[in-house]
Order: sequence, then structure tokens, then C-alpha cells
Amino acid sequence: MKIRSITCFLNPGWPLDEGLLRRCGDFVAAARPAFEGAGYEVQTCRLATAPFPTLLAEYEVESLVRLAVTLERAAKQIGLEYVSLGPAMPEDLSTYAAIPAMIAATESVFLTGLMTTSGGEISLPAVRACAGVIHQVGTISPDGFANLRFAALANVPGGSPFFPAAYSSVERPAFALALEAADLAVQAASSAANLAEMRSALIDSIESHDKVLSAVGHDIARQTGFSFSGLDFTLAPFPHEDRSIGAALELMGIPAVGLHGTLAGIAFLADTLDRADFQRAGFNGLFMPVLEDAVLARRAAEGRLSVKDLLLFSSMCGTGLDTLPLPGNISAEQIYALLLDLAAMALRLDKPLTARLMPVPGKQAGDPIGFDFAFFASSRVMPLQAEPLNHMLAGDEKIKINTRIRGR
Repeated sequence: MKIRSITCFLNPGWPLDEGLLRRCGDFVAAARPAFEGAGYEVQTCRLATAPFPTLLAEYEVESLVRLAVTLERAAKQIGLEYVSLGPAMPEDLSTYAAIPAMIAATESVFLTGLMTTSGGEISLPAVRACAGVIHQVGTISPDGFANLRFAALANVPGGSPFFPAAYSSVERPAFALALEAADLAVQAASSAANLAEMRSALIDSIESHDKVLSAVGHDIARQTGFSFSGLDFTLAPFPHEDRSIGAALELMGIPAVGLHGTLAGIAFLADTLDRADFQRAGFNGLFMPVLEDAVLARRAAEGRLSVKDLLLFSSMCGTGLDTLPLPGNISAEQIYALLLDLAAMALRLDKPLTARLMPVPGKQAGDPIGFDFAFFASSRVMPLQAEPLNHMLAGDEKIKINTRIRGR
């Protein structure tokens, strides 16, 4: 298991609070070697800020681009590889419109857009704005890779250490760990004779790592004054089969991820995570990013794993739709229809869900796809069964969606 990210949460202010950023640099200088000394590879250290619309009094594109560029430069100087500026918010749709320019002007800045309100509503204009961002960002580079740095969020609070969803909702500086832990599920499935043994082995492994990581985290918190928020054991994969959530599911007895039985396997793993005792931050669900997982990428290329499958699996405590390679000629209206389904699921089931979609210019469904990026596997472009919505669902309302009442 590796630490994907030590994620710092703070409000840097604007103009930037240089004293606070120096404190953040001191934190990184202490935290990385402390966790490495405990035996863990730290892949990155990252900064998640308060939502960018809260940092400025006005939202002109030039001002927001300046914010992104300035903070990216400042973060690199203090040892932070990536920055998340948090979500655009439904209260002001102009904040979504600036995101493509902010991504185009930077290399390591991530942004998001909220599709739901704090009152449990789907904002149809915000869903449409997120679809427009994905469509436009897909044209920034010839391979569509820039959409790696944008996600649409539904019912996602602050405090998740995983990018791109990460943003700060706390007043005092804090940090949490995003863990690359799919290998724990692979190991538990490989060594167990039955599901009960696998569950016990996975829980023991998670809790054993928690004891070490939380002890280090609390010690760093005492040293630096940064509050330790906890761990996100969302079983994130890497594109090798020994670190694949798809491989873990198939070791449990599913002939190929995407076939019937997959949902039951996902529910079992999500329930096992719920049973483990550790200090939680973020999602702590199932993470099924197609291009970041060797087995998922292969099953998608074979046509066994579809976009609809992945949306269905998100109901079992997944984090949503992630790194899906889609045809480059899909319209913003088609993307809107998919995002609307995701937002409705998030509110009805009262769970956080995200969508990181990657239309690839010039590619059609079934075309082979590959990126020069260590965290991605090769696959094929996935078909999207969506057409533009019309009539009421294409309107400009905010729709209240209540959580399902048990027994009804």
C-alpha cells in the first residue's frame, strides 16, 4: 500500500497569505519524511483550498486565471505537486465559465463544479454548466487529457483527500491521507478460502495500517499545528493487476467485471470497509476509475464493462464515474443527461458521487486509447448511450430530491 497523497486543507486568502503558505511548506517538510520513515511511499503532497469563488470578490476570467497561476507557482515553491481550487458553485454560474481558461493556463491545478445545493437540490443550470466545462476542456489538448483535472460533484462535502474532489471546508489548516490501497483487497482475496476469511483479512490489514498511519498523523499534528482529519481507504488502484480493484473482484469469483455478480462483490467490499475501525476522512467507498485500473480498462475495452454498469455500481458506495474515455464527438447535451443521472443518485441515496469524464477528440466508440501517463492503462473509447434531453428535464429549475425513506 502507498500514500497517494498527503493532502493539506486551508484557505490561502487572496492576495495569498504568505505566512500561512510558509507554514504549509514547513508542514510538508515534516510530514513526508515522517510517513516515509514509517515505511510508506509518499507519491505526492497536495493542497486543497477553500472553494475558489469564496477567495475573490469578483469573478472575471482574468482574475480567476491569475489566482490559479499564482497559487500553482506558490505551491510548487513549498513542495506541493498539485493544487485543487475546489468547486464552482450553483449560486453563481459565472464561476463555471472560467474553469476551462484556468485549466488551460496551468499544469497542476484541479477544479470542480457542484451540481447540487446544500439544500439537497439538483441545480439543472449547474449540471448543464458542468457538462459545458467537460465539453470545452476536452478540446484544450489533442488527446483530451486536460479533463483529468476537472470533475463534476454531487453531494460531495469538503475534506476528501482525493483529487479532483478535494476542497477545504475548515477554518484551521488540516491534512488527510488519500491511500492507494487496492492491493490490500487483492491480497485478502488471494489468501482467503471464503468471503468470511477475506473480510476478516481485509479489515485486519486496514486496521493495522491505520494504527501506524494515525499515530504518525497525530504526532505530525502536534508538531505542526495542522489538524489530522484521518484516512481515506477508498481502495484506489494503480494500473498493475496486483494493485487492481478489478482483479480483487475477479479473485472473489466474478468471471469478468461487468457481468452479473459484480454488484454483489462491490457491495461486499464496501460493507467490509464500513466495518473497519479507523479515523475516516473523505469517501471510504469503492473507487472504479477505468483508465487507472488494468483490469477495468481491459473489461471496458472488451465491451463487458459499460458506462451504465459503472453508474449502477456507484449505488453500492462507489465514488462515481472516473476517467471514462468517451467519444470526442459527444455533445454537451449528452454529457448533461449522464451527469443528471449521477446527481439524482447522489441525492436519493444520500452519498457523495463524482464524474470525471474524458471525451477524446477524433476518437469514436471502440477506438483504442492510450496516454503517456504512468497512472493510466490502455483501453478503448466507451460508447455513451445518451441523447439530448427535452421538455421538463431540459429546464432551468432546482429540483429537490429527498433521501429515500426506509420501508417506502
